[in-house]
Amino acid sequence: MSHQASSRQVSDRPRGDVLDRALRDYLAHLSVERGLSANTVAAYRRDLVRYTAFVDAAGRTDLAGVTEADVTGFVEALRQGSDGGRPLSPSSTARALAAVRGWHRFAQAEGLAVDDPSAEVRAPTQLRRLPHALSVDDVAALLDAAGTGDGPLPLRDRALLELLYATGARISEIAGLDVDGVGDPGAVRLLGKGSKERVVPVGSFARDALEAYLVRARPELAAAGRGTPALFLNTRGARMSRQTAWAALQAAAARAGLTEHVSPHTLRHSFATHLLSGGADVRVVQELLGHASVTTTQIYTMVTPDALREVYAAAHPRARER
Repeated sequence: MSHQASSRQVSDRPRGDVLDRALRDYLAHLSVERGLSANTVAAYRRDLVRYTAFVDAAGRTDLAGVTEADVTGFVEALRQGSDGGRPLSPSSTARALAAVRGWHRFAQAEGLAVDDPSAEVRAPTQLRRLPHALSVDDVAALLDAAGTGDGPLPLRDRALLELLYATGARISEIAGLDVDGVGDPGAVRLLGKGSKERVVPVGSFARDALEAYLVRARPELAAAGRGTPALFLNTRGARMSRQTAWAALQAAAARAGLTEHVSPHTLRHSFATHLLSGGADVRVVQELLGHASVTTTQIYTMVTPDALREVYAAAHPRARER
């Protein structure tokens, strides 16, 4: 997103004052210098427009005048909806606070403010939930179901889901993959968040499914379009969207008889959980997932209550049944 486009988007407030200009500059920084996606910049913008309106109502004319009490008040307003907006969950509030902190750090670095009033403000406590992962058997059933039927689409959908599970990729990374991103031997080049590229190995099942799709299905789909380097195509011969990929996954889950909610991220969680259960090092999984921090990956190492009971029953001398 260009600086000019960002400027046009910050039009929710009626006058172009110092706060508005500071926000436009920050959004341009996120887009141009940090290379964040348009969707990510739009999410920052939504949170920060609400924050700008809040501190403006408190009489602040620039970021240098914002106090820690203002930031704390904004967090409370987000939770309660007392600023006229809808109340947010703890996780959404934490996301908005992260956007606020980023803006204040930027302002401090640019000399627009001496202090960072958000530095000591804490987000609401969140319940830390284990990521949902399918069992290995359920993944196998899902992948088999994706390839059911005749024509090019079952071959495409099987290759798509095999690749998602084989690489732990985000759905946006797979949808954005081009044919030349499939390396030899057995690896793909994925473009992740912040335009960071990583190379992820691909196992034999996914390689076989990809070969079947490329040889027997993609040429037929491509014939309906005008030529595109995209790996996965829709029925019009154009790049497959995330929505189409999501629909393919939902259809396969229904055919497999999976009653629990299954999303593309479920396969990403399953990829990480199964690797760690098999003995993979958490830092290797971090690299494969494209996480900037190992802290994000470590949530997959949390032990479930069922696993605790199984280990206890097997290992404790007084836990065995008589």
